[in-house]
Amino acid sequence: MSERNLPGFIMCVCTGKCSGFSKMDIWDFINQVRVELPVEYAFIHPQLCEEDGDRFLADFLKAHRKLIIGACAPNMQRKMFKDAFKEAGLDIEKDAVMLDIRDMTNEKALEVVKNALKELGLEEELL
Repeated sequence: MSERNLPGFIMCVCTGKCSGFSKMDIWDFINQVRVELPVEYAFIHPQLCEEDGDRFLADFLKAHRKLIIGACAPNMQRKMFKDAFKEAGLDIEKDAVMLDIRDMTNEKALEVVKNALKELGLEEELL
């Protein structure tokens, strides 16, 4: 898969004060994802569910890139982000993988992201 077709990775850290991320060094984790895994880029957003997060996601989705979001409960992410995906002409079920990475160590969360990449068909790039 060419780099143009690699998914992006957004980590939402719920303001950075959520106790769900206390087992993780979020900066080391995001650097592991962006350097070690086949993603176009990886970055942290402080709170995607707020109004500025809505505006950011609306702009960001214009690139029509598949996306992995590591944050809170996937069902909540789908509820919060479905309109932004629809308005961008994307299908949230096909164009995004939503992950709950709270209460995980860096190693466990990295494994969860690797499994999501496999779900997107990037097994070979993980070798």
